[in-house]
Amino acid sequence: MQQIIALSRCAVIARHWFEIDLDDASMEHGARVELRELVSQQRRGSESAAQIVTADRPLWRADLFDRVGDPPGSYGVAHFHPRFSGNEPCPRAWDAALTASPWDWLRAQVASTGAASGHGAWPLDPEDASELGGLADVVVAMARQFAPERCGSAAGCFRLTRDVAESVQLMMSYLRRPDLLDEDWVAPWRQSVV
Repeated sequence: MQQIIALSRCAVIARHWFEIDLDDASMEHGARVELRELVSQQRRGSESAAQIVTADRPLWRADLFDRVGDPPGSYGVAHFHPRFSGNEPCPRAWDAALTASPWDWLRAQVASTGAASGHGAWPLDPEDASELGGLADVVVAMARQFAPERCGSAAGCFRLTRDVAESVQLMMSYLRRPDLLDEDWVAPWRQSVV
């Protein structure tokens, strides 16, 4: 499940995400919040026709994650990606304030349209930036639904991420130490038909 707030030229997408570290096979999960650019599409049909809405180019991402097995709500691996190169995120950026108070941190990021992180404001249309800044509490409420402490089992995590089973299967195939993987936890994704 994903939830989306779409403005005129950008969208915020929140969802639960599950990830496996390729080096040590540790597993992470929690709320993923992405800022995406809405790509203009050619108008189609009559004045009443439904139009295509495409949230495409990623601009920013925050991963409010716990490690599976850590105390729920510890946010020990919460991080963000202040930039993207095409579709690929930059390396993880860490902020002690993010781990200490993830929802306050997220609220500050959205309210400041990214400027609070020290990496510069997000490249947004000025009207969207103004509108998005006023939606900080709405974005936080939307993202909190996908918090790691709300997902305490592999079955629950899979239910929320079954649409990205192919990504999880790729992670499993790229592991440098597959012998460290908790096969019981990843069984739902491994058994999923892509």
